Amino acid sequence: MAGDIFDTTTPSNRAQELYYKFLTRVANSDCRHIVIIAGNHDSPSFLNAPKSLLRALDVHVIGAICEQPDDEVLVLNDLTGLPELIVCAVPYLRDRDIRSVEAGESIDDKEQKLIDGIREHYLNVCEFAEHKRQTLGSDIPIIAMGHLFTAGGKTIDGDGVRELYVGSLAHVTAGIFPECIDYLALGHLHVPQKINDSELKRYSGSPLPMGFGEATQQKSVCLVRFNKRAATLSLINVPTFQKLQQIKGNWNDIETKIKNLATTDKQAWLEIIYDGDDLLTDLRERLESLIADTDIELLKVKNNRIINRVLNRIDDNETLDDLNENDVFERCLNAHQVPAEQRAELLRSYQETVTKLHEDDAHAE
Repeated sequence: MAGDIFDTTTPSNRAQELYYKFLTRVANSDCRHIVIIAGNHDSPSFLNAPKSLLRALDVHVIGAICEQPDDEVLVLNDLTGLPELIVCAVPYLRDRDIRSVEAGESIDDKEQKLIDGIREHYLNVCEFAEHKRQTLGSDIPIIAMGHLFTAGGKTIDGDGVRELYVGSLAHVTAGIFPECIDYLALGHLHVPQKINDSELKRYSGSPLPMGFGEATQQKSVCLVRFNKRAATLSLINVPTFQKLQQIKGNWNDIETKIKNLATTDKQAWLEIIYDGDDLLTDLRERLESLIADTDIELLKVKNNRIINRVLNRIDDNETLDDLNENDVFERCLNAHQVPAEQRAELLRSYQETVTKLHEDDAHAE
């Protein structure tokens, strides 16, 4: 499980209950080992807290970067007690974990040091894994796990991924991963995808749609089989347990699509995006009336006609519901008439600050 076990550093009691029930069920199945690393949404100390207890269930948890790289290398045994797999379990690497700050360094210096820190950490962990393989004298495969954004990664509008990384992290290339890795399993991006078009370097993606932008996306799990170190991969599609539907258009389009949906799938969850020319101040009331006799649930309504009217205004009638943190910062730059030549560095510094806030561990002492 390559990170983002939870969507927040302070998961609810219900979310924790689901997590531990899941681990218990898997531990009682034919699955011999579970390996979990923390993602950028997880609290490292929260995940690490029960790691000794979970180890009794053959659940291996790496919630934070370890002082010694070899502590992130796991040797997993088969039913007879012989080593069958080596896992490099690298959690999400936070800026403060891998980069030292120096006075007067430029943005480019910071970015290069961050990339170098990520590369060096994976190199150290994988070198130990390769040494372990040679020491065991067995040609067993090495799987590397990580949680980061590689260059060229695909995202979906509204998935929350784009706003959570400093610009440099988008330029981490697949070349940072050592050649000794037989399969690379990355987390962070929701879209299932290959890395550099490699069959054996992958994001499995989120197991469930994390937003309406992923409503039509086929989710899958990667099944990797090894013959010694030679790997073959197949995808297992995840069934759709709850249908999400995004409907966009003018009122006539929306009305027609909802009526058609009501006859085919009365359990759908809806996002409505109205972009007609007419100003509909009673849009939600109309929508509620349309779905009144169905089990369809209306989860999100976006009235672009009204939003466009106030897009360039900042007043008491505007809310933050349709703005993200970058939108708000850009509004501030506009309001204070900040020159264009100053904006790039300000925006990057702002994004770095926001990322550090997201990385704060609410459970740490």
